[in-house]
Amino acid sequence: MTDALLAGDLPLPSRPDYLQHGTSVISWLTTTDHKRIAILYAVTITIFFFLGGAAITAVRLELFVPDGGLFTSDTYNKLFSFHGIVMVWFFLVPSIPNTLGNFLLPLMIGAPDVAFPRLNLTSWYLTIAGGAFTVYALLAGGVDTGWTFYTPYSTMFSNSHVFAAAAGVFIAGFASIATGVNFIATTHMLRAPGMTWFRLPLFVWAIYATSIVMVLATPVLAISLMLVMAERWLGLPIFDPAHGGDPILFQHLFWFYSHPAVYIMVLPAMGVVSEIIPCFARRRIFGYDFMVYAMIAIAGIGFFVWGHHMFVSGQSPYASLIFSFLSFIIAVPSAIKVFNWTASLYRGQITFEAPMLYALGFVGLFTTGGLSGLFLASIPVDIHVTDTYFVVAHFHYIMVGGSVSAFFGGLHFWWPKITGKLYSEWWAKFAALLMYFGFNFTFFPQFVAGYLGMPRRYHTYPPEFQVYNVMSSAGAAVLAAAYLLPLGYLAYSLFYGARAGNNPWNATGLEWTTSSPPPPKNFDRQPRVDRGPYDYHAEGQSAGTGAPELQNAGEVR
Repeated sequence: MTDALLAGDLPLPSRPDYLQHGTSVISWLTTTDHKRIAILYAVTITIFFFLGGAAITAVRLELFVPDGGLFTSDTYNKLFSFHGIVMVWFFLVPSIPNTLGNFLLPLMIGAPDVAFPRLNLTSWYLTIAGGAFTVYALLAGGVDTGWTFYTPYSTMFSNSHVFAAAAGVFIAGFASIATGVNFIATTHMLRAPGMTWFRLPLFVWAIYATSIVMVLATPVLAISLMLVMAERWLGLPIFDPAHGGDPILFQHLFWFYSHPAVYIMVLPAMGVVSEIIPCFARRRIFGYDFMVYAMIAIAGIGFFVWGHHMFVSGQSPYASLIFSFLSFIIAVPSAIKVFNWTASLYRGQITFEAPMLYALGFVGLFTTGGLSGLFLASIPVDIHVTDTYFVVAHFHYIMVGGSVSAFFGGLHFWWPKITGKLYSEWWAKFAALLMYFGFNFTFFPQFVAGYLGMPRRYHTYPPEFQVYNVMSSAGAAVLAAAYLLPLGYLAYSLFYGARAGNNPWNATGLEWTTSSPPPPKNFDRQPRVDRGPYDYHAEGQSAGTGAPELQNAGEVR
């Protein structure tokens, strides 16, 4: 295959692709093609993203002045609760695994589809059903418990629509479990000949590790929310201390899931960045084996650190010491990944296309969020900043700054493969830089306000905190523009963008050996793999010659 075709300069073969394989609405709603289901998920999470974004826009407007005045306390509580519930469970958790993961996992391992195509479609319908319950809760009057549903407020005192919102998350949890089972089975059973475990791309390892967390942790969340619904509906004495219940039990159950859930959001982002950095540095990933072990370690240790969310809940001080120690330990594999990404850049022939800018933005924001997490792992500091905006800033640096940056990076990186079209590189670079600036402008002031004592979830506050809230609200406007820009130029590219070649980035990996967009069954014939990933050989080569020879039939020689 010539360098021109690798660079995307020659036209695509005139064969049907997955987008042309049935164009009716019914064909999309009944599809079992993993690529189409990924598109369905992408449309779904985009809708939820803007619903959650609208809620937090109202919150930031309320916080522009100390006395508020736009909303009552009840309405304000319902706004931030809806924002959190929607963003965590209907955007962040499914964002990378169910969209990019669904689309790319079979392609990256040389499979024609996932192991259980009908289960894959069912998981999307479960997500839609769960989202419908949550939106109903909003339309019926809202829910005011926050995204954590803490007892005893959620079970005994709240008069909002807790049952509907909890039922929505409960149903969406089964979608996560189904997706995790599917990805685990696919990775075990459908790898192409020669695709050994340590020839897997790191994105596949990230999705695999994430799937294990999904399968093991999500049932605990489902049980927790089912118990909340049972106590509200049937009056069962589960968390009510007046009848022998324990409200702190819910926190243990909830965080046993919800801290590993952080890695459901972050591990796939790490996988995306691990694909982008080698491509645009024209280097093999530094320390591939250590990157794999670090991912598995993060997934495993993540199950043992939930108690650092409960340092002020009255748990044993000895338990708090152990959870504090383990929370420092889990920083080690995360630091290994940051170190290895940085080492992969050393002596690389780096180019700064939009995906690379998003990936580097992830590294910067994730590092900031991770370092702030060490403060929260320290018991004295955590007690000081618990329930302040310091926690809000830390959470958003990891979840939003990190995961969303990686999601946009992956979307831009694989957009030519997904759609067969090229977007405006200038606008994409501008949006990436604007997102990094807007995010820091929004959330860094919250570290300062939180450390100085401003509590979260209050819609009025002392005037000395106004400057930080004005900065956050102004930054949020910039960030909103950065999120809206890709919606515009990516949609424009669908209709007016130039045709993309099979491999416009000169990247390695099986997904780049098939056409853009891929055919319904991904490859014309069974691919074979005879070497490991990231074979770029940067030294002495230009950025345009780093890709391996790729056969259009899907073989790697």
